[in-house]
Amino acid sequence: MTELDAAPGARRMWHVVITTAGPALPVEEVRDALERLSDRHQFLLSARYAADRAEVRYWDESDHVRDIAARAFSVWNDYSELAALPPWEVVGLEVIERDAFQARLGGRPGRRAGDADVTGLAAGGVHPF
Repeated sequence: MTELDAAPGARRMWHVVITTAGPALPVEEVRDALERLSDRHQFLLSARYAADRAEVRYWDESDHVRDIAARAFSVWNDYSELAALPPWEVVGLEVIERDAFQARLGGRPGRRAGDADVTGLAAGGVHPF
């Protein structure tokens, strides 16, 4: 049974990628802010950064994609003061349910969601682009 076949009202897992961009800052400041975000957002899988952009990814759970998308748009703002995040805007958002995300892995045994050669993201931690 796939998540799409789940009973009505069943909670589903969603992989979320938020991309932000804005004026360039020292990369050390961006990295430190993302590390603080990682400490405070318990579901953060990893983050990538450059002087003028950042990307964070995590798993979230909800019945509907619209709820996840709404929450995702607020994550950067909700944590901006607490983690001293750059004052950037969200310029990209991807929300995909778990089965579709795992299909990107090609069903190969031993592969993990987030492996770099499949998603372009380093698995875990805060890394430069």
